[in-house]
Amino acid sequence: MEYEILTATSAQARSTHTSVKWEAFGPDVLPLWVAEMDAQPCPAVVESISAAVRRGDTGYGWGPRYAEALAEFASDTWEWRIPASRVTVVADAMIGVAEVLREVTDVEGSIVVSSPCYDSFHGFIDMLGRHAADAPLGADGRLDLAAIEIEFARVSATGRRSAYLLSNPQNPTGTVHTAAELTALAKVANQYGVTVVSDEIHAPLVFEGAFTPYLTVPGGSTGFSVISASKAWNLAALKSAAVISGENVDPRLRLMHDMHTHGASHFGILAHVAAFRDGRDWLRQLRTELDANRHLLADLLSEHLPNIAYTPPASTYLAWLDCRATGLGDDPASHWRSTAGVALSSGIQYGPVTGRGFARLNFATSPQILTEAITRIALAG
Repeated sequence: MEYEILTATSAQARSTHTSVKWEAFGPDVLPLWVAEMDAQPCPAVVESISAAVRRGDTGYGWGPRYAEALAEFASDTWEWRIPASRVTVVADAMIGVAEVLREVTDVEGSIVVSSPCYDSFHGFIDMLGRHAADAPLGADGRLDLAAIEIEFARVSATGRRSAYLLSNPQNPTGTVHTAAELTALAKVANQYGVTVVSDEIHAPLVFEGAFTPYLTVPGGSTGFSVISASKAWNLAALKSAAVISGENVDPRLRLMHDMHTHGASHFGILAHVAAFRDGRDWLRQLRTELDANRHLLADLLSEHLPNIAYTPPASTYLAWLDCRATGLGDDPASHWRSTAGVALSSGIQYGPVTGRGFARLNFATSPQILTEAITRIALAG
């Protein structure tokens, strides 16, 4: 197939990129770790930001513009109707998640996750001073409702308000939760009075199955969703996000404090609006290229590293690699960073127990870089 977006060689990317992905480990390390894409930018975003700079439009952001564009995209893409009255525009997805969690849990309450999960979940729980609890994913990589119910019952018995932090779609496994799974989750959450906060930042990047917004399933209306254009359109440098409250959320919590909207930058809002409204063709092409890469990775691993178990993810651009048969111990990513000059994310960051022997690989890069990385690892052993 023809690649139009993920086209750079490692030398080209190194010479033109100055973000943390390319700077953190030095010039000799090929970075496939943090969730940034090596992508040609979306033209609609480039034009929107460039035009704003040219005309001196560099003031404070206007949140309603973001809410309207997101509502249009959600309606067209997932048939999800999002009333503007339930949207708060914030500076960043995880900042939005953290502020919701601060409001819906008590200081001595718990926040439940299902590991392996996005590593920043652990960091934000610690920052908030809440107790971390884990209901690990099942052996099949899907939500384990029995384990979740046990944990919900335990945290509910403390008498303190607690929450469940959901990754939907799932990071790092790429699992797309089904409507039935999310309905079952909502039922048990409401039974035990646990508030579900759903991080849906990867929602536009689904290859198999259908993305189901948590707030749309029966019982999900007591929770919150946080969504952003930043992952799908590679806009980490232009941060913004939206917190959406469920229809049956306590009215006192339905909209976050107005001060939270002040952190959303004008350029971030403009970039995300352009992506949602005018970047859909770019997104379709990107998904086509990412789809090809997830299968290319399977072929490369089969040829060069057959002792690594990998199932192409149904969503995201993140590969969860089972490296336990390599004999490289709990943290194979650390070994390959020093011996092969390839940086993957260490699995133990996503779950101190469930991530042992795993590594996360970002395949949102060119076929050339992906091939070079796997070849390096294979040669290093």
